Amino acid sequence: QVQLLESGGGSVQAGGSLRLSCTTSEYDRYCMAWFRQTSGKAREGVATINALGGSPVYASSVKGRFTISLDNAKNTLYLQMNSLKPEDTAMYYCAADPLARRGCTLDMNDYNYWGQGTQVTVSS
Repeated sequence: QVQLLESGGGSVQAGGSLRLSCTTSEYDRYCMAWFRQTSGKAREGVATINALGGSPVYASSVKGRFTISLDNAKNTLYLQMNSLKPEDTAMYYCAADPLARRGCTLDMNDYNYWGQGTQVTVSS
């Protein structure tokens, strides 16, 4: 059973930065991803990365502003968020796909394990 625990959310003004962290019990061969969700909307894929290597994939809405990365020594997934906008306000979730049948995607249906979420609020 993969366990995921997010941290690092908070409130920031537009244009500011935050870094989210997700500690995990294991991910050495998984796809790891960040999703976000606001009330009344479907969960949206933000970024994904393959623990075995390869280029990360980003949603168009965050490309150039967000960076996903892994620290293998710390078993931690990060999401560096720069130039934040009010529309980035959401609950952010870390997710793991241990099978990667379709490669690393931004489709929430491909992910089996989820963290509890961390809130990010960006004010204008």
